[in-house]
Amino acid sequence: MKPHFAPKVQSSKLLPPILGFLLLLFCLESFSATNEASLRFEVTLKQGLVATPQTGRLLVILNQKESPEPRFAINDGSVIIGRDADDFVSSQKLLLDHSTISCPIPNPSELPTGDYFVQALLMVNQDLRLPNAPGDLYSSVAKVHIDHAISNTVCLQLSQQIGPEQLPADTELVKFVQIQSALLSKFHGRPIYLRAGIILPRNFNRKPSETYPLWVRVGGLDTRYTAVHSMMGEKSDFQKTWLADGTPQMIMLQLDGAGPYGDCYQINSDNNGPYGDAITQELIPYVERHFRGIGKSRARVLSGASTGGWASLALQIFYPDFFNGVWSSSPDGVDFRAFELIDIYSDTNAYVNKFGFERPSERTLQGDTKLIMRREVLMENVLGRGNSWTLSGGQWCAWNAAYGPRGADGQPIPLWDPQTGKLNHEVAEKWKSHDLNLILHKNWKALAPKLQGKIHIAVGDADNYFLNNGVHLMDSFLSHADPAYRGRIVYGPVKGHTWSDVSMREMMNEMKAATEK
Repeated sequence: MKPHFAPKVQSSKLLPPILGFLLLLFCLESFSATNEASLRFEVTLKQGLVATPQTGRLLVILNQKESPEPRFAINDGSVIIGRDADDFVSSQKLLLDHSTISCPIPNPSELPTGDYFVQALLMVNQDLRLPNAPGDLYSSVAKVHIDHAISNTVCLQLSQQIGPEQLPADTELVKFVQIQSALLSKFHGRPIYLRAGIILPRNFNRKPSETYPLWVRVGGLDTRYTAVHSMMGEKSDFQKTWLADGTPQMIMLQLDGAGPYGDCYQINSDNNGPYGDAITQELIPYVERHFRGIGKSRARVLSGASTGGWASLALQIFYPDFFNGVWSSSPDGVDFRAFELIDIYSDTNAYVNKFGFERPSERTLQGDTKLIMRREVLMENVLGRGNSWTLSGGQWCAWNAAYGPRGADGQPIPLWDPQTGKLNHEVAEKWKSHDLNLILHKNWKALAPKLQGKIHIAVGDADNYFLNNGVHLMDSFLSHADPAYRGRIVYGPVKGHTWSDVSMREMMNEMKAATEK
């Protein structure tokens, strides 16, 4: 856009050369600033909507599709602009413009001309760090035309609030529980709840005196406990197998993949608190008491894929006497020398590899780069308070919070600088307490008698996130471990993420055999 007004520039021949240069520079900067400032978003808060000032992360989401609402399409080709909101009240106006961080474009001034559906979202829930959590505030959807030839000011008002979370209604075989965790509440200094979905065996109500083994299932990244609804949806493959004659009878417990920093990864950590202890000491005993679980370690098994692959494997390793077997598919990095493609102990930069090239973070089965680290983390920087991926609630945030140390400010310390990608090797040393392969290496003599025959891992050798690399490192240790681990690690040639070597029915048959030992 041309500036409405610019000072007249005299010929440098009539001015001292340096003064002429400075005046010209001022004109160009004035034009640039005016051009960049042509698009801005002003967000206000509806008076009376909330009783207290609001602090959180403010997002403006733009999408060229009308449905779903932009706040539900954050990872679906949307442009996201983000800034912090501190003690935000209705008398204020928060501005997002060319100086505000955005993704996938560097700043909003580069947004292509066109029609957009726009919505504002203020993320304020500190216990469930995910978009559209209970308590979050949002605006109505506005349709706007962006044209950089004219000045654009888009006004959005946060006029609605997401209500308190309520458990879904139970059905005959699908149940939901929510308990306050004494361990987590003590750690965080406020009430923290554990939520879970439960699927009961088909004969549960017909045989009121029978007890059952417990299958603890962990889903992929951010999988909520409510996933049991769709799993038992009418005519779903899961439901058909679960209700079929001959399918082993057990209780399935679906853990909740939401926490203060995104997915909690179900284990004890400096930032999330004692989740592993809370699950094993509070949630599982509660479920076994109320739903007729056998209540013995021989009758507890685990499974999961991706995030759940790592979390289930970690629970088996950290609580080897409490569980009696794990079936892990495509687990997240089980060796931090292969944290996707980063060796956190020896690499110097997360975004650029040792050859000077941008580091991929996702690939196709054919090997083409689909996403690079810098781009992926930029998205999380937009979502995170302080423009930092460590507070985004996304994938890298969740890993950093689950595995890394807590800072003096009470927040996770970044493994690498959010802008430059430079790795902090002092922080990397602290991650060793969650490096599963390293833990096996250091403690195998003590762990072997408790883990023999319990570890089953499957991974595609073309895993989209390079997770096969870490599994190969673990395999190289376990395949030669003394005493033998007596488990199974299987690779799928030209298979991608979440590939498994067994069907659900086959896995449940193996689980049944384990619980009967």
